[in-house]
Amino acid sequence: MSALGTLLITAIALTLANLPAVQGVVTTRLPVIAKLSAATLSNGQLVLVYLTSVLVLLGAMAPLFKPRPRRILDTVLAVQKRVLTGLLALAAIGYFDYSYRLPRSTLIIMGAVVLVALPAFFVAIRLNPEENGPTIIVGDDPAAMANLHAEMDEKPIGYVSPPLENGLAKTDGSGMAVSKPTQTPQISKELPRLGGLTKLDDVLVEYDVDTALLGFSTSDRADFFGALDECYEHGVAAKVHRDHVDNVLADSDASGPIVDVELEPLDAQDYLLKRTFDLAFSLFGLLMLAPVSLAILIAIKLDDGGPIFYEQERTAEFGQSFTIYKFRTMTPEGESPVPTSDDSNDRITRVGRIIGSTHFDEIPQLVSILTGTMSVVGPRAVWREEETILQDETDQWRRRWFVKPGLTGLAQIESVTSEDPAEKLRLDLAYIRQQSFWFDVKIVIRQLWMVVGDVVGTIVAPESEPSDDE
Repeated sequence: MSALGTLLITAIALTLANLPAVQGVVTTRLPVIAKLSAATLSNGQLVLVYLTSVLVLLGAMAPLFKPRPRRILDTVLAVQKRVLTGLLALAAIGYFDYSYRLPRSTLIIMGAVVLVALPAFFVAIRLNPEENGPTIIVGDDPAAMANLHAEMDEKPIGYVSPPLENGLAKTDGSGMAVSKPTQTPQISKELPRLGGLTKLDDVLVEYDVDTALLGFSTSDRADFFGALDECYEHGVAAKVHRDHVDNVLADSDASGPIVDVELEPLDAQDYLLKRTFDLAFSLFGLLMLAPVSLAILIAIKLDDGGPIFYEQERTAEFGQSFTIYKFRTMTPEGESPVPTSDDSNDRITRVGRIIGSTHFDEIPQLVSILTGTMSVVGPRAVWREEETILQDETDQWRRRWFVKPGLTGLAQIESVTSEDPAEKLRLDLAYIRQQSFWFDVKIVIRQLWMVVGDVVGTIVAPESEPSDDE
């Protein structure tokens, strides 16, 4: 379906671009293209160009035929990126071999059509699939997986699960554990095992999976979030048994024992608004604060000659890792993962004392928002080493992984830090359940008001301490 649509849209776009009437209108009325001369193809040359254009764009779009991401904005951006790659390839082919060359006016017109038509087509077929694709069961708990299998109306094609130990490990006389043979969980005699959890990505693609039912022993561990992440990336619907999952993102109003996991908790409109706001906020902030960033860069170098940026591995959506960057406020020494707001004062530099108090050290994080790793609003990204400590202190801390980390959030505007993990978790989960575009706007307004107050306070009382650690 995807390949056929790509072929037809490319052929229609090229036909439209090759019409003399269209060439005449475009090359005489559009400011930039008006400098180009109208040119149309015919006979053998037109057939050759048709074949070349279709093959190149089919090749460029092939990675998107499957797996099938269903999020609207992701689909649009992915398709446009592939279309631009194909158009550049066509321009390069024409540059090196004139016989395959598309006239520049034709290439521009065709490119404009497919840049609009192909994303619209891919969004349409992903939001309205003709039929449901294959279903699989994924998990590490044989009982939960067998329960899912018994409750299913449709027959799954197989299951994905790691090998499990056959009983409890015994020990020898010295107390050392003796490993025992492994076996796969017995879900059903007729149901084949498709692979381990590390092969989930390959299974989703190879079998063009539409739905994955998750049966894990716990729903706040790395394997569960890893499976969710794969489903999220490939546009696969995730479902769980309501007895085996936390209800943060599960549809609690759904009837029946099997419920959907809302991998994208925002609806299409709110998601588009949120991402547009993220892009606008980060671009505007980077441009407006460029002089401030330059001054900070110079000041840090003049202060102690050390590195300008502080970088740290932090936890992102679904437990993934990303590198966060901030302007350095402390001397580059070892730091403790134990959450604290009273980091040793002798590590704070003179410049760091100022930019930390004004929150200007956070400016580089606007780049992470621009690239989509972070959002303006969301749970605060936590240091990977700190995650372990907080998980020990607060049950189900990993539930915060359901959404992208943010520059600010509900916990931040309430001045709650990781020193109080239980309260921070409560506020983060409250945000996840209530999030919407307008809720984000309210949080941002409150945060900006607090930043203005901190900047004014720093100017009035420059001896104040930074409000946040590295």
